[in-house]
Amino acid sequence: MTGQGTGPPVQERQEPPIPERKVREKSVIRQYTEAFLIAILLALVIRTFVVQAFKIPSGSMLPTLQIGDHLLVNKFLYWFADTQRGDVIVFKFPQDEGRDFIKRVIALPGDKVEVRGKQVYVNDKRVQESYAVHLDPSMQENPHSPRDNFSPVTVPAGQLFMMGDNRDYSMDSRFWGFLEIKKIKGKAFIIYWSWDRERFRPRWERIGMVIR
Repeated sequence: MTGQGTGPPVQERQEPPIPERKVREKSVIRQYTEAFLIAILLALVIRTFVVQAFKIPSGSMLPTLQIGDHLLVNKFLYWFADTQRGDVIVFKFPQDEGRDFIKRVIALPGDKVEVRGKQVYVNDKRVQESYAVHLDPSMQENPHSPRDNFSPVTVPAGQLFMMGDNRDYSMDSRFWGFLEIKKIKGKAFIIYWSWDRERFRPRWERIGMVIR
């Protein structure tokens, strides 16, 4: 009785190997793509929750902030800390929330605030303000203008009283009322760039200046 032959082994068809160079090129492209997407995501997270850039467009905060100053705004500080008198903050303008304003916190919820002859009083005590300037020596006695004389008011709960450091040329709480705390975007803390439009040059001496 003869045995059955098994015959030659069947050869499986193999795909030709992908050239090593193409594999490396695809790997590099993928790495760069992933790194780019991660960078975009981090930038969005940082801008939304951590830090945002802000440019000073007007002179209402002179001399503390100059027109052309570029600031960084700390957006998460007030998650953990309360607003303090004297903080310089960026917020949504109450009368047009599409615009951002920057002013200084003068009075907190529950404080009594008034202006007498250009001088600010909080809880019946005159506020010592080394940062404030009065560039207009005249005194407005018009009862319809609260610039130089503002009758005493108590700041409601959840709101703030804001003023610009350039007191005679600032549109602030004297004119548009209190600011809701929930409209705060963050605290300005450092100048990272400053450009003098009149002299057409950088203000190197202001770069890195901490805002107080």
